Amino acid sequence: MKKLPNWLTDKIRMKYFINLFLLLLITTTCMGQIKTLDEYLQQAVKNSPLIKDLNNQILAAQLDSVRIKAGFKPQVTASSTGLYAPVINGYGYSNAITNGQSVNGLVTVSKAFIGKNYLNTQFAGIGLQRDSLRNSIKLSEQDLRRTIIGQYITAYGSLQQQKFNNEVVDLLSKEEDLLKRLTRSNVYRQSDYLTFLVTLKQAQLQLSQARLQYKTDYATLNYLSGVADTTIAEITKPELQRSIAYNRSNSIFFKQYQLDSLRLANSRKLIDYSYRPKLSVFADGGYNSDLTNQYYRNFGTSVGFTVSVPLYDGGQRKLLYKRLSLEQETQRSYKAFFNNQYTQQINQLNQQISEYDKLIIEINDQFKYSESLIKVDTKLLQTGDLKIADLILAINNYLTIKNLLTQNTISRLQLINQLNYWNR
Repeated sequence: MKKLPNWLTDKIRMKYFINLFLLLLITTTCMGQIKTLDEYLQQAVKNSPLIKDLNNQILAAQLDSVRIKAGFKPQVTASSTGLYAPVINGYGYSNAITNGQSVNGLVTVSKAFIGKNYLNTQFAGIGLQRDSLRNSIKLSEQDLRRTIIGQYITAYGSLQQQKFNNEVVDLLSKEEDLLKRLTRSNVYRQSDYLTFLVTLKQAQLQLSQARLQYKTDYATLNYLSGVADTTIAEITKPELQRSIAYNRSNSIFFKQYQLDSLRLANSRKLIDYSYRPKLSVFADGGYNSDLTNQYYRNFGTSVGFTVSVPLYDGGQRKLLYKRLSLEQETQRSYKAFFNNQYTQQINQLNQQISEYDKLIIEINDQFKYSESLIKVDTKLLQTGDLKIADLILAINNYLTIKNLLTQNTISRLQLINQLNYWNR
């Protein structure tokens, strides 16, 4: 059997060392840092403009409570008016009406009297608004968590694929050196060596593709988290456990329906209070004069009150009640529909996760056999008792099973992420 030409042997050896050097360099660069899922979740929540907006809306609602309370305190206003209506050649406004001229400057104090229950009802409406905003923050955080965790799982799967391909390249590189020596000793044919070399090159290409995919998925993770960082770091395994929702009434998804029911009930109370009698009093003091006789004595004061009693509104009150009833009916329909979807979604996710658990156990068993076969084949290769075609077939089967295991593990984690999203 002929040996490989020296120039081809040197070229292959040089490419091998270059690839090994680049691999070590990139691995060192990529794995210089280690980041966890919790770090990304904290960064995402911290950088979210939507959550900041909702928190500011809660602060604004608190200011509305203070504003309403201040609105029912005594209100003090200052006002001044002046009037001059000239009569020229008998033409002009009647002096009996205008007095010709007038000026006044008044300070008025007024206060509206309302029942304590009405004020509490208004505060309750603002309180429900704040509770709804707080629940919206939890929903936004939950949506954000699901997105970040989902992308983190995707990036972790790409990282595992990169590590596995790296292991395969290392394995093939070691066997390539052995096979080269055996080929020179005429144990294997040159065609066998070249066939094996093609398999090694394919594995190196797959490693480069896996490395690029991890960079892409990792960059997307940073983008979604609002992290402005272009360096590549290793991420740890996401430790996700299946959560169980024991009481749906405490779920943030059902909480909003409860708040809507309370809001509609509070709106009905506000309608009732708007049709009750209203009393307000006022007092003013200052200067009010027509600037005629003894105008310097026209300083004075006055007090008064106003009472308004709704008698007839054309049936608007009944229409408002009817509108609230329609909203309540719509809200009940949405809640019933969502409850059915929620139950179906939870049951389906639990069933799928259980099926993946069984499938992963089977794949792990098959992976053990494939791994054992690789070990046996490498020993047979050392003695020259192995066909290269059999070794390549075993390696391809090993790759296929490992890829299948990685894909199913990642799919299972994604399903757990979805389940935990709905079970909060």
